[in-house]
Order: sequence, then structure tokens, then C-alpha cells
Amino acid sequence: MKTLLLPCLLLLAACAAGPASGIKPYPLKTCLVTDNDLDSMGERTTVVREGRELKFCCEPCVGKFDKNPATYLPKLAGK
Repeated sequence: MKTLLLPCLLLLAACAAGPASGIKPYPLKTCLVTDNDLDSMGERTTVVREGRELKFCCEPCVGKFDKNPATYLPKLAGK
């Protein structure tokens, strides 16, 4: 039992830690691609690109962003 307790505690601590230092947190409450609420399509998707945390309402939005990031990144300018 003790052998399971330590890994579980380490996993919980890692999950609660939040974004790693040096990564800019996502400033919006909406999807970067659709402008919908982040939870509108179920579980949100979070990725890190070039030192910035990005959040999307669904996995397909990540693909749309990756195809043309210049379209969506201006939404984050000054934030």
C-alpha cells in the first residue's frame, strides 16, 4: 500500500502545480479559434506553443490553429 501512496501523491502534486514557469498563461476565457466558451464542446484542450499556453474548446481547433497560427495569434496581442 505504501508503494502506491507516494506515486499517487506525486501525481496529484504535479497536476495541481499549474503551468511551468516561463510559460505565459492563457489570458482569454474563450477558444482562440472559435471564440466559444472553452467548455462548450466538452473537455477543453490545452497546448503550449513557443512558450505560450493556448486553450481551445476541442481538439479540431488545435489543428485549425496549427494550419494558420497568424490568423489567431493577434487575439492575444497585448494580453
